Amino acid sequence: MTGVEPQRPGDDVLGLPSSPSGRTPQWVLDEAAGGPPLPPPLPRRRGSRAGRWSAALVVAAVAAGLAFTDPPAWPWSTGTTTAAPDLPVVAAPAPPTDRPTPAGATTPLGRPPAGIPGGGVHAFTATQADGVTPVAYDPCREIRYVFRPDAAPPGGEALVHDAVARVAEATGLTFVFDGYSDEPLTGEHAPFQPERYGDRWAPVLIGWQVEAENPALAGDVVGEAGSTAVFLDDGPRVYVTGTVSLDAGQLPAILAEPDGAASVRAVVLHELGHLVGLSHVDDDRELMYPEARRSFTAFAAGDLAGLAVLGDGPCVPEL
Repeated sequence: MTGVEPQRPGDDVLGLPSSPSGRTPQWVLDEAAGGPPLPPPLPRRRGSRAGRWSAALVVAAVAAGLAFTDPPAWPWSTGTTTAAPDLPVVAAPAPPTDRPTPAGATTPLGRPPAGIPGGGVHAFTATQADGVTPVAYDPCREIRYVFRPDAAPPGGEALVHDAVARVAEATGLTFVFDGYSDEPLTGEHAPFQPERYGDRWAPVLIGWQVEAENPALAGDVVGEAGSTAVFLDDGPRVYVTGTVSLDAGQLPAILAEPDGAASVRAVVLHELGHLVGLSHVDDDRELMYPEARRSFTAFAAGDLAGLAVLGDGPCVPEL
């Protein structure tokens, strides 16, 4: 903002504007006296703050949340008693360092299939502020995923890709295999890792672990998955990345049994259901029932209905 400002208490008697402290800046006096030109305006800075993280554990994996905010900058104005000269172009604000450059996409890359049969039940891991709309991945951007190949059994990777393709079909979301990663599957999977993945949200990390690496896989638990949701100011929450951990101790033995591939594929489908936002249900006819059954190896009606809703989430171009 430029122009003459009303004289305030403490302004110079010549009508020169003062600073917030009440003192007239020296450069203003110099300019009025024909001295050095006006200095460039200060760039406006964008701030951010991180919200509290919540744990994502035990198969269903409660989605974590990370809040970003862009508070208004302190408006720096200049005023003169003469015609203002051409001012230098204000420098662009520095991009935030806690998230990638916004994707800006507003058109869904795909749509959920039409004509999903009724019946069955489904539940969502997390909802928006209205308590009804589920948190989901942005359908306007690709969901990239990488594979941590350590301890994967023969044929295990192919089963994962096949299951990902089935979830993509059921949701209309676009999944893209992004190769292999050496990122440890243990610990927190940070949503933004520019030093490892560049200027983008970290891809979904999928891999195999033993109980010693991941205590959540103790006992009969054969998988764990969940996603991280972020939001900007009061905007909708949106998943941007996640992890899928498969039991490297039990699943290879199941895979070696007759029809074992179908059983392991069902486990992977179940975990990918958690990844995109489905929670457990009490109906044992659905694949999202918390116990694996050899006779149920594909998504049922309730699962498919929930996946279709999750594929129709909002586009959030500012993230």
